[in-house]
Amino acid sequence: MDRNRNWMSGFGAVLLILMSHVSSALEVPLDPKVLEGLPQPPTITLQSPKDYIFDPRENIVIHCEAKGKPHPSFSWTRNGTHFDVEKDSKVLMKPGSGTLVIDISGEKAEAYEGTYQCTAHNDHGTAVSNSIVIRQSRSPLWSKERNEAIVVQMGVSLVLQCRPPAGLPPPVIFWMDNNFQRLPLDKRVSQALNGDLYFSNVLPEDSRPDYICYARFPHTQTIQQKQPISVTVLNNSPEGEHRPGFMMPLGTTSTKMVLRGETLELECIAEGLPTPDISWQKDGAELPSSRMSVQNFQKTLKISDVNEGDAGDYHCTASNKLGTTHHVIKVTVKAAPFWVSAPRNLILAPNETGILTCRVNGEPKPKISWFVNGVPIENAPEDRSRKVDDDTVILSNVQSGSSAVYQCNASNEFGYLMANAFVNVLAEPPRVLTPPNRVYQVITNTPALLHCASFGSPIPTITWFKDSQISIKNGDSYVIHENGTLEINVAQTVNSGKYTCIATNNLGLKENHMTLEVKEPTRILKQPEYKVVQRGMSASFECKVKHDPSLIPVMIWLKDNGDLPDDDRFVVGAESLTVKDVTDGDEGTYTCIMNTTLDQDSASAMLTVVEATPTPAIVYEKPDPPTDLELTDQTERSVQLTWIPGDEHNSPTQMFLVQYEDLLHGPGVWINLTEVGGTETTARLNLSPYVYYSFRVLAINRVGASQPSQPSSQYRTNPAAPDENPSDVQGVGTEPGNLVISWTPLTGFQSNGPNLEYRVLWKRKDVDEDWSSKNVANVSQFVVTGTTTYTPYMIKIQAFNDYGSGPEPKVFTGYSGEDLPLSAPDNVQIMVHNSTLAEVHWEPVSSPSVRGKLQGYKVYYSRVRGLHETEGETEQQEQVLTFSGNRSEGRLPGLQPYSLYNLTIRVLNNKGEGPPSPNKEFDTPEGVPGPPSFLNVINPGLDSLTLEWGPPMKNNGRLAGYTLKYQPVNNTNELGPVKVKNFLANETIITLDNLNSSMLYKFYLSAKTIKGSGPIITEEAFTAMDTIRTQPTVETGKVPPVGPAFGTVNTSVSEEGAVISWDYFGHHKNVYVEYIVENSKEDWKKELVNGSHWHMIKGLKPGTSYRVRVVARDPADPTVHSTDEVLVTVPAVPSRQVDIATQGWFIGLMCAIALLILVLLIVCFIKRNKGGKYPVKEKEDAHQDPEIQPMKEDDGTFGEYRSMESDTEDHKPLKGSRTPSNGTVRRDESDDSLVDYGEGGDGQFNEDGSFIGQYSGKKEKDTHEGNESSEAPSPVNAMNSFV
Repeated sequence: MDRNRNWMSGFGAVLLILMSHVSSALEVPLDPKVLEGLPQPPTITLQSPKDYIFDPRENIVIHCEAKGKPHPSFSWTRNGTHFDVEKDSKVLMKPGSGTLVIDISGEKAEAYEGTYQCTAHNDHGTAVSNSIVIRQSRSPLWSKERNEAIVVQMGVSLVLQCRPPAGLPPPVIFWMDNNFQRLPLDKRVSQALNGDLYFSNVLPEDSRPDYICYARFPHTQTIQQKQPISVTVLNNSPEGEHRPGFMMPLGTTSTKMVLRGETLELECIAEGLPTPDISWQKDGAELPSSRMSVQNFQKTLKISDVNEGDAGDYHCTASNKLGTTHHVIKVTVKAAPFWVSAPRNLILAPNETGILTCRVNGEPKPKISWFVNGVPIENAPEDRSRKVDDDTVILSNVQSGSSAVYQCNASNEFGYLMANAFVNVLAEPPRVLTPPNRVYQVITNTPALLHCASFGSPIPTITWFKDSQISIKNGDSYVIHENGTLEINVAQTVNSGKYTCIATNNLGLKENHMTLEVKEPTRILKQPEYKVVQRGMSASFECKVKHDPSLIPVMIWLKDNGDLPDDDRFVVGAESLTVKDVTDGDEGTYTCIMNTTLDQDSASAMLTVVEATPTPAIVYEKPDPPTDLELTDQTERSVQLTWIPGDEHNSPTQMFLVQYEDLLHGPGVWINLTEVGGTETTARLNLSPYVYYSFRVLAINRVGASQPSQPSSQYRTNPAAPDENPSDVQGVGTEPGNLVISWTPLTGFQSNGPNLEYRVLWKRKDVDEDWSSKNVANVSQFVVTGTTTYTPYMIKIQAFNDYGSGPEPKVFTGYSGEDLPLSAPDNVQIMVHNSTLAEVHWEPVSSPSVRGKLQGYKVYYSRVRGLHETEGETEQQEQVLTFSGNRSEGRLPGLQPYSLYNLTIRVLNNKGEGPPSPNKEFDTPEGVPGPPSFLNVINPGLDSLTLEWGPPMKNNGRLAGYTLKYQPVNNTNELGPVKVKNFLANETIITLDNLNSSMLYKFYLSAKTIKGSGPIITEEAFTAMDTIRTQPTVETGKVPPVGPAFGTVNTSVSEEGAVISWDYFGHHKNVYVEYIVENSKEDWKKELVNGSHWHMIKGLKPGTSYRVRVVARDPADPTVHSTDEVLVTVPAVPSRQVDIATQGWFIGLMCAIALLILVLLIVCFIKRNKGGKYPVKEKEDAHQDPEIQPMKEDDGTFGEYRSMESDTEDHKPLKGSRTPSNGTVRRDESDDSLVDYGEGGDGQFNEDGSFIGQYSGKKEKDTHEGNESSEAPSPVNAMNSFV
């Protein structure tokens, strides 16, 4: 580790004596291997800013994070005294950190304002955070005021004051009109930094009644508005042209103080006619152009990141054609404390000496105070080894156990700085941080750097050796740097070798080895040459290179310093570039670059393209086959093949394809071996052992491939041991007790020699035992028997022949066969979340008991019965859920409420399922019931209907009863008032009396348990009208037959169809209503009406008479029972409703509306006769005082549009309308009233009239600022584009 030594001066003779022993160190290295186990005092890593303004609608989060070894504990002070976090239930300290989260919901946020400071402590010291001032953001209300109308003459200057309330932080100011349009600003009309609106001279178009100043408070996201200001510009005595004068600042000079690092804002606003121009200069210096900007039409000068050189006199000049005036602003620059050199952490060994320095600057000069572990140093326990001299602390001959955290605090009237720096006294033997056995490669005649980063306490001494013997000293060719790095200025081949660095201190030594390789440089021996080529011909560039043989070269060709075109005409060879069929666009500079991993060399040449000489028409054909194949330079594994190219037939050869035939393993089959460029005539061929080779060559150009050449002479390679082993080795058990080892065999070409066999080796993984082996031939798998169940085995397969074995095989892992799991999960626990969802937990089984690869757990569960049912009453249907992986819990959705379930769990592997866990029963709680099974309306009467229903198919609990809601429906499908009736669980029939005749009623029925009401079932029915009663014929003295019997049959005709009702006393299951057109010979039409005593026949033709009867049939009884036929006539034009025009209530309503219109016309006429000021008067009234405007109602109902039941309920206004106390609905008539833009939407205004909701995205009301405001409420969406 590089530990810099800080040399100090100016502290007297004692300090000078200490200098030779002073050690200064940085933090412990971040290497986790170094950090592990090292003690370290606390260090603050994250803290909140010094000034923290919080939003009262959100939690307060004060950050304090620290690191150390051991991990520090945290505590807090508030306003200088201990803050007991545990005693305040609203305050939470995050685990493992000191960060506080304060929940201020429902609390007075002001109670948590104050100055907070965090302390982090462990066994080696205490670190403290900055003092963090916590303040609540505030958006106070505008003071109530009434603005007098302003009347001025044209040409004079004018200031409209905004004077916004002082918020925290300060608000953003802007001016708008009544239509929420931003007022245009220019050189004549501008807004000052304080928000006031300045007119250098006024014009008639400046007249308007709605100059409104708005203040936006950023933290609370609210906007407040000032009362509108009316300005009238008269032209009866205009001001003439005059020279400029300053409206702000006043006088000829003013002063401005700014802090270093902040932004300086200077402002000059002048009046005059014509409007003056503003310019800026600084005495004796140029304005800093890189940090300066002029804004607000040259009226504001801003300089960012102010420094001491920005102090001085600034001149602003206002000029027009009548003259010039000047103002001087004297700027002084002060400075809060800032760091020159903050104290740094020290790591010292026992008996070493260290220095902490705290160098700060500021204006005025800061005062420096030192603390130890958060305690003023003068109050800390006396330490004779410690000496304090202003901004320096000297620690002499430190001892183990004296680790501490020192704090330096520098402050002046503008702020403070505080830094923590720990002194960690450690005794650590050396460690070398540079990875061992690193290989460094450099090019001859370049510098070489060999690193030896170390850590230890005391700081280790680094020594170097070459080839483990030669000690290296600082000299002409070697430099040993302070951080341990060895530098060789000019590396030569002789410098190659093994190097050793040794780090030593009084606690031990550590050495590290590395290797230096000095390589030969890359050089281009033959550079490409300048070429002049005819268009359509080929151009070739050569680039022969010499390089270190151990480095892999990569050649790159560039054209005009860019990549070569993506064109097949550009062919790159090993040491050449050929451009075929040259075009004019190919002209340029071609560069050859030879790269290695260490260096490169390059050379360039020009290509010039000239006009081609006219030639006869060219015929392009395939090339002729190469000839004279010759084998030379023969070795065991390679041979060089040469040939003579055939005629190209006017199309340059693009490449040569070399093929071979293996006369031993595959006679008659030619296989592609390699390809070479079209300009090459030789190829170096890599060969395999034990092959009888014969070669041939094909030439390929744009037209196609030539015929193959004549085969070369045969070349036989000698047998050898295999070069490779089988691939795709796998080990998978198919049954318990076996392991099937499979592989892809080598081909005859890969065998390299006769009698190819495979040596199969296996043994159990992680078991100290010898390899078992078996030699096999001509197979691709081998079965190992007698294995233990699902055990990992190490597998490898090696090929061998008569000439030896292949390379050492790679080890693969396989698993023997699986068996069914032995055990079931234990400790099954079921947690019921609600009536339809449960969660099951279990203890995973042990890995050995799985006896295979764990695929997951299968949960079997079924509903035994409902809790209100008896045993055997419910048919059980088992459900299965599979949870994959090593899970220990799962969720069971879709359960049926109020039911008893049983559950078992099985373990699943690839073989199958294990035994089930013991049955576990659980109950689901009650839920809401299902809908009633049916709802029928029977026996319709003139003023009554009888309803009968069935209980729900699924009670889902203890049935508590039924809720019936019903309401009439008029001829326009409007719903009338809803009536509600509740019934006990055992009630399933009810007769509703006092209904309107010939009226359609809609019924809603739901069942309920203690959990609430379930889904509803609906039905509609008409009460009777125009009733015709028909009695069945019974002969005198005879008893009615036993069995089905029909009583009275009633009929009525409505808009929807014919309603038939009857009395039925039989037991038959199938009851039908049958009907036929009168005098028709068609078959009777029938509609099934089981379980009901009335039915509506729909789709009947108007003006047609029908014969209708009710019939009862039973498959078990051949007897058919029927009522007498009833004649029903459907009117041609059914009567829909009573003539409304003849109703007294309608006539009265029309009269009232006519009278109201007449009164409104009279009022409008009177207002217009008052001088035509009605719109202006309304506009003024809209802005006198927003508090007199009526507040919106939030009852959520409609006003003008009501349902039928509103006739019997209180009249409720339209949501968002404004309703005075007398109950009438009033609307502001002024088109540009602020109210018209609100649209009455929720979340638009606070109680105090401020904007909130859409602007801030929140609907909470700010309860911290009071409930009164003098400004009118305003919508937000019109302003979002401005702020």
